[in-house]
Formats: sequence, structure tokens, C-alpha cells
Amino acid sequence: MTLELDRQVRPAAPPLRRDRRRWAWGLGAAGVLAWSLAGAGLFSGDVFNPGGTAQFGRFAAAALDPAVDAAFLGVLARSALVTVAHAAAGTALALALGAAGAVLVSRTTWGRRRAGWLAARGVLAVPRGLHEAVWGLLLVNVLGLDPWVAVLAIGLPYGAVTAKVFADLVDEAPRGAYRALRAAGAGRTSAALYGLLPPAAGGLLSYAFYRLECAVRSAVVLGMVGAGGLGYELALSFASLRWEQVWSAVYALSLLCLAAEVAGRGVRRRLAAPPSSGRRDRVLAAAVAGTVVLLAWACWYLALSPASLVSDRTVTQLAHVLRAAWPPATDGGLLRAVAASAVDTVQVSVIAIAVALLGAVLLAGPAARPAGRSSPGRRGAGALLRGGLLLLRAVPAPVWALVLLFLLLPGVLPGALALGVHTLGVLGRLAAETTEELDSRPRAALAALGARPAAAWLYAVLPRAAGPVLAHALYRWEVAVRDTVLIGLLGAGGLGALLASELATFDWAAVTTVLVAVVVLTWAVDVVSDRARAALR
Repeated sequence: MTLELDRQVRPAAPPLRRDRRRWAWGLGAAGVLAWSLAGAGLFSGDVFNPGGTAQFGRFAAAALDPAVDAAFLGVLARSALVTVAHAAAGTALALALGAAGAVLVSRTTWGRRRAGWLAARGVLAVPRGLHEAVWGLLLVNVLGLDPWVAVLAIGLPYGAVTAKVFADLVDEAPRGAYRALRAAGAGRTSAALYGLLPPAAGGLLSYAFYRLECAVRSAVVLGMVGAGGLGYELALSFASLRWEQVWSAVYALSLLCLAAEVAGRGVRRRLAAPPSSGRRDRVLAAAVAGTVVLLAWACWYLALSPASLVSDRTVTQLAHVLRAAWPPATDGGLLRAVAASAVDTVQVSVIAIAVALLGAVLLAGPAARPAGRSSPGRRGAGALLRGGLLLLRAVPAPVWALVLLFLLLPGVLPGALALGVHTLGVLGRLAAETTEELDSRPRAALAALGARPAAAWLYAVLPRAAGPVLAHALYRWEVAVRDTVLIGLLGAGGLGALLASELATFDWAAVTTVLVAVVVLTWAVDVVSDRARAALR
């Protein structure tokens, strides 16, 4: 008799296969980028402006010699107060609208009634799809030169975004306590207040402070279109070619944005690592109390009066605008112009994201804070890069567009590169933070085996950081479409330029048509971006 010993056969490893969806998305993105560059005229004709190099040199030289006279610094200080007041009041309005809107768009509220939930989410797409500057230009035709214009222009779109984020945070909170309360007979509202809100409170508070950071930059942009503050002083100095004053305003903007980011980052870190004693965090309590005081001061400083929102003049003007704006214009010439402008808008946004993504990949490693010990030179270089990224995102994209017009001929390309430079400041920061949060052991292991720093970063960091950074880039593409409308308002083409021309002639029916196109385009980009992020998961 023959005995056969069964040997344990090790199962064969599954063959490595490429994800065809990712290849398809990658090839599609490359094709869209080539089409966008061709549309911007990069492959046909001259794009450089040799006559502007001298002016650009004077602008760059003034960076080392900003205006520091007491009179102008006093103007900047008063303008900074206006910007902070607009940001604080606008954020408070956004949080109030967001809290109310979150109840309407939360899955918890609608349960299995998916149609109602989708309809509520669709309503939010309208205020979210329009840039704050667009809201400002629309509101000034109703309210005139009232401080409520800037507050509402920040609060309405930010409120829609906040409602969506708040609803998602509540829906993703652990639901054990909520289900237990519902099983015990509690109503849906009471169960949500006591079972879902407490575990989501940290995320809600963290996002509220993040919105305040963003509102500071939005208040600057609104200043450039006439709302006052630092943005207005920056635009005024630029128009008069006073480069020393321009750089003083830029540095003031950077300091203001730095203060907002440091405060917001500090709050988020306290929320991420609460004290182990279980007691109330005094630092967080002080931050919340300080924010409430800031809001009260902002309302007093801006002299906000709710009566102006319901005055006879406001009601009459609003009724006139609504009657003139509906129905939208549908003549063939306007629709062709809208279609051509929408193509320009897409091309500008694609080029901007490509430039920002390339720069973020190149700068993420050097700009990230080292995990372990490092040389003073490495720390100094990283600090300089982070300061440069702060400068890029603190200065509004329209200012970068005006600077690039010294070197480039007017067209789509200057606006696209300007938006790319501004977006690089945001995306570069996100990419650096993503790199910092990765496990440093694989990179250290390669370095211990003798790999050079560049090789260790290429093989141990880049593959793991690629997914999150691409996801950030796709999200920023959604934001870039809205920002493209902003630079278009100031003459860089696209739907923004068309909107500005229709507003200048008070053709409200045509304005409605352009606004519908902006919202539809923003929604389409949101859908494409969401599908692309799903393919990366």
C-alpha cells in the first residue's frame, strides 16, 4: 500500500492587473488638458508680451521696498478691520444657514424618501454654484452700497456649502445611540439632538473655524469688486501702479491669512487631541467665546441694521430685478456666446488645476515639515516654501492675472496661469500636509539601505500620497470653476466676462441665462469630479 502525503499547496497569488478605469480617466485627463492648452493658443501664435518686462521688473523690485509710511499703514489697518468684520459676520450667517439647511438635506431627516433628499440637495446647488463675487454684484443692485452686501455674499454660498458638510458629518456619526433612542420611543428630532449631535460636535466646530479662514480670503475678493477692506486698497494701488503700496497690501493680506490659519489649525488640533482628564478644554472654550465677541464687534463695527433688508427701497428694487430677470433670454446669439464662454471657462479651470497639481507634487516634499531630526538648512527651506505658498493663496487670483499680463498677451492663458498660481498655494499646502501625515518608516527604511533622499521620496512617499493629492486636486477643480468666473468678471474671459457685460447693460434676462449656465456647469464638474474620485478609491 502506498501512502500519499498530502502537501499543503500554497495558493498562487492573483495576477496584478491594471485598473482600466484609472487608465481611462488618466488618458481622458491628458486629452482634455491638450485640448485646453490648444484652446488657450499655446500651440499657435505668440503668447508672450516683450513690452511688459520692464514694468514687471519694477513690480518685482518693489517687493523689497514696500510702503511703510505711517499714513498708508493706518489705511491698511482700518481696511483690515473691515475685512475681518465682513469675514466674521459672513461666517456667522453661513453657520446659522448651514445649521438650518443641514436639517433639510440630512439623510436622517428624510429616511428612505430618497426623492425628497435629492430635491433638497439640488436646491443647495444653486447658491453653491455662484462665486461670492457674483453674489456681491447681484446684491449691490438690490441693496446698494450697504455693508449687508458683503455679509450676504459670503453667508449665502458658504451657508449652502456648510449645510451639505454639516449634514454629511451628522449622517456619518456613529448611530448606536440614535437607534437606541428611537427604539425607546424618542422622536427623530430628539434622537438626532441627543444621539448624533454630540459625537459630531467636534467635526462641526472644526469645520466652523475652517469656514472662518476661508471667509477672510473671500472678504478680500469682495473688496476688489467694491466692498471695501484690504481687497479694495490692493486694487486701488494696483490701478495707480503704486507697486510699493501693492506689496504692503500683499504682506498685510498674508499676515491676516496666516493669523486665521494658525488660529484655525490650533483649534482643529485641540479637537483632534482633547485633554485626557475629561474636563472641559479651556482653550477651546476661550476660542468659542472669543469668536462670539468677534461677531458682536463685527455687527457693531459694520453698523448692520436688519431694517435695511426689508426697507421699501429694497423690496421695490428686488421685485423689479426679479420681474426683469424672468423668463431667461433664449435668443440664439446669446446661447452661442454662453456655449463659447463655457468652453473657455472649462479650459481655464483645467489648465489651472494642471499647473497647481504639477507644482504641488514638486513642492510637497520640500514644503512638508520633517518627521524627525533635520538640518537647519532643511527646516529653513521648508519654512520659506510654506511662506511662499501662503503668499500665493493669500493674493487673489485676479491680482496674479494682472501681474501675468505684464509678461503674456491678453487671452485665456494669463487667467488660467493666474488661477493655477493661486490654486497652487492651496493645493501645495494640502499636499504637504498629506505628506506629513504619512507613516515615515518606509522612507526611513529605504534611507537606511542607502537610498538617496529623492529616491526614497519617489518610492516610499509618492505612491501613497498620489491618491489623496489627486482627490484634493479634483475637489479644487470644482472650486476653480467658480474662481474662473471671478477672474472673468475682471476681464479674463469665460462666463464671468459675459456675465459682467450683461450686468453692465442691466439685461437681467440675459443675466439669468448666464447664471443658469454657471450653475449647470458647476454641477456637471461636480459630477465628473465625484466619478473620478470614485475611480481613485
